[in-house]
Amino acid sequence: MAHTRNTATIRRALRREVPSTVGVLADEQDFTAMRRYRTFTFDDHDLYLRQIDDLLRILAARGGHTTVALFDPEDYAEYCTEAGLDPDTPASRSRFTAELAATGPCVPYTGQPIDRLVPLLINRAVRQATWEYAAMLLTDLGECADCGQDIGRAAFERASHTLTRLLEEAGPGTHHLVCSVPADEQLLAALHAERPEDGPARLDSTEGAEFVTVLAAGIALERPGGLVLRTTTPAAPDRVHGWRLDRGRLIALTAAEVFNAYCTDADTGEPLPPEPNVDYRAGFDITPDDPWPTHH
Repeated sequence: MAHTRNTATIRRALRREVPSTVGVLADEQDFTAMRRYRTFTFDDHDLYLRQIDDLLRILAARGGHTTVALFDPEDYAEYCTEAGLDPDTPASRSRFTAELAATGPCVPYTGQPIDRLVPLLINRAVRQATWEYAAMLLTDLGECADCGQDIGRAAFERASHTLTRLLEEAGPGTHHLVCSVPADEQLLAALHAERPEDGPARLDSTEGAEFVTVLAAGIALERPGGLVLRTTTPAAPDRVHGWRLDRGRLIALTAAEVFNAYCTDADTGEPLPPEPNVDYRAGFDITPDDPWPTHH
């Protein structure tokens, strides 16, 4: 009996060490696409999401770590074709879901209700697609015809240096940065960072890489764009600074330009009331020591 109890205890402990991945069909269109498979037995998307919510709670109650991944039917069909799998089996769906934990859009489950989890997943997918597209643009630029320098790599290094300078000059506080670059598809990246009084800024490495890649694309393509930095510190108004991208360089906006950009509806052009307790300030100088070449 003692041996049996010990074995059961070990088995339960091992289960807690095994991570779980749950794939989610986030919208009605994707859910409908999966219904063409006979072994996919769900017929109501709302009920399906409620069952996913229950499953996540059960897995969390067991004490293990659960990752939630965005399940894309088109990617799944392509995966099955390349791997020689029958897509109409639970085993194939399970195998694809396991792959998503390493390569696809996913977020850790921390008890979020499903109506909060789905937007997080979709946002993560948009961010990943933006990152991949911006990275592709940088890769396709090739080498400078005059100096032989890899244009994408040089732009990435400049963008990394620029982000470091921005966070250094911004000082202590909680910083939120947004970079927008028009390309064939609009590129948009956001970054959160915490800068303590006595140390460098702390930021999520994935967010940092996404932000730097989008900024680098704007620098390398020499497209017009913009960057906004908002800083929050205790017992003080939020500070908002702004810059515009001009031929690969970030040019500081004046305080009036920052105010106009923040207080104008981007879709209608109509003025918006300024936010209370916000100080609109000019961008500060972050010109790098080495000039960005005007010809590639």
